[in-house]
Amino acid sequence: MSTKIFYAAAGMGRKVRAQALVASDGFSARYDLDRLRGVFSRPEHKLAGESYNGRVLVLDAAKGGVATAWMLYEMTARGVMPAALVLNRANPIMVQGAALADFTMISGFDVDITKAIPNGAEVEIDPAAVRPYIRVL
Repeated sequence: MSTKIFYAAAGMGRKVRAQALVASDGFSARYDLDRLRGVFSRPEHKLAGESYNGRVLVLDAAKGGVATAWMLYEMTARGVMPAALVLNRANPIMVQGAALADFTMISGFDVDITKAIPNGAEVEIDPAAVRPYIRVL
């Protein structure tokens, strides 16, 4: 059995291994999540009702503004948070928020990562590798 590895343009945080939660939708810590219950709460989101706690979120693009930085920090401090965030495209605000929260994140792939990673797959992310990657186990 061969493992699939997808290399990212950039990453930060710790090495993580967890189950992937995948959708071709965006990510806003402010508008998409119930941060107290740990679920996607915006009814229009493709992951509405799904728990993100302890999962690797594999999504299309970062959405939202400056509130994301402190919301990721708040989620981390509370312990109700994703294991990592994997995006096709991140914005500077999301990068700032991940850095503030000491949160694992990678982004920038040669493929649409939301189509390459199966929902529910066990994955490993190493953002500190010479070439940051996500690997399907």
